Amino acid sequence: MEKLGELFKKYRELIVYVFVGGLTTIINWVTYALLTQCFGALNLSIANTIAWAVSVIFAFFANKFWVFEHKSDEHILREFMTFLGARVLSGLIEIGGFALLVDVLLFNDWIVKIGIAVFVVIANYVLSKFLIFKK
Repeated sequence: MEKLGELFKKYRELIVYVFVGGLTTIINWVTYALLTQCFGALNLSIANTIAWAVSVIFAFFANKFWVFEHKSDEHILREFMTFLGARVLSGLIEIGGFALLVDVLLFNDWIVKIGIAVFVVIANYVLSKFLIFKK
């Protein structure tokens, strides 16, 4: 058990990031599902964009305070704007990739969301760790 505690301590940031990334993905998917199920006439790409925006707001606060433990609010506007810029970049990849693969090439929307989510989580971790919340 002590060995497990040491491993968690050593890899805490990555473990918590993966957990928060999972929660962020769940928030994205649940929002998307609610929008597409409750508002069936809503364009799938519009629903995907709204789901992305909701999940980005959650992700900023979870990453700032829980993953990277930036407790100070001193640079919160700069951090948020940088975070938002990085998420816009990965969001454009997600939204553009989704639109291309689902709306144009007619791939299954959920398979596309899963594939893109893997790429986005990895890219966002790298950007967050080395650009936004660097120590």
